[in-house]
Amino acid sequence: MTTDDVLAAWTAELAEALGFPEDFTLDRDVVLDLARDAAHGVARPAAPLTTFLVGYAAGLRGGSNADLADAAATATRLALAHADTTDSAAADGSTGPDAR
Repeated sequence: MTTDDVLAAWTAELAEALGFPEDFTLDRDVVLDLARDAAHGVARPAAPLTTFLVGYAAGLRGGSNADLADAAATATRLALAHADTTDSAAADGSTGPDAR
């Protein structure tokens, strides 16, 4: 069984257990790409926190894949900007936002 198969089966099983409608679909790549960007741009533990917050925001907005994509785009933009800020701070010798 491939990783894609395992993830598809897990997503379907979890969605059913959580009471999602039968016609629920998930753009899994949006979520996985977001998790990667948060882990690399912010910190590894930011991945589950970010994906949870984006999922929650998408649900509040209506829960469509478009709502997910919109919330994910916002979070991705912030994570990548955070990475740029962190990289710039490292290049100039500072150690983070509290560096003096």
